[in-house]
Amino acid sequence: MSITSEVELAGLQKISEAVGTVLRQMRAYAAPGMSTYELDEYGGGLLAAWGAKSAPRLTYNFPGWTCISVNQEAAHGIPSRRRLLQAGDLLNIDVSAELGGYWADNGGSFVLGPDVHRHQPLVDASRQILRTALQHIQGGVRISEVGGLIEAEAKKRGFSVIKNLVGHGIGRSLHEEPKEIPCFHDRFNTKRFRKHSVVAVETFISTRATYVHEQSDGWTMKAKDGSFVAQHEHTIVVTDGAPLILTASNGIWD
Repeated sequence: MSITSEVELAGLQKISEAVGTVLRQMRAYAAPGMSTYELDEYGGGLLAAWGAKSAPRLTYNFPGWTCISVNQEAAHGIPSRRRLLQAGDLLNIDVSAELGGYWADNGGSFVLGPDVHRHQPLVDASRQILRTALQHIQGGVRISEVGGLIEAEAKKRGFSVIKNLVGHGIGRSLHEEPKEIPCFHDRFNTKRFRKHSVVAVETFISTRATYVHEQSDGWTMKAKDGSFVAQHEHTIVVTDGAPLILTASNGIWD
């Protein structure tokens, strides 16, 4: 989507505030002993209070209000009554939704409670690399250039990037042009960020693997070697300078 009016910007800001606030509240609510189903139901109630509709459920009939991935699950984890959270888990919550015809997407990984399994450096890398990437995004910049930056920053920290999970355009639907904003330098991707466009930029930083694979449930993505993956995501508006971070209320910089 390309923003053409203040009305459109206001609509995007409202849904972005909604998903950002829901993500922050879900992170605060998560606790050891809680099932991912309970956490998702809490998030679903929060979305309903905003009048927002779950984007993955609306678009793909996803079996949950939000995607909740635990430990080796890289993305698209299905909420489950049987999956009980434990202290030290690497937890990722991805919240996307629609409100009034506008869509926004954000997510963030974090360690639940004490970092007994030493996941915090991976989480910090994902969050910090996203911040660095956003600082380089403006109209005219090649998408592949930002992908290369993400990959280089990950390597500096001793990590890899997942190459088959990507950011994307957003605004009037969940996935729009540009269809792929990858975490690596894709020399075949010649597209550039356009001023006034709305995009969801994501980091997928891995301990080892560079690809993840769909599991038998048809949704959850994991690496074959059991790698851990941290993800952070913001919906932004591209400008001539620093981007407007629409989902800033999610608190992932905190």
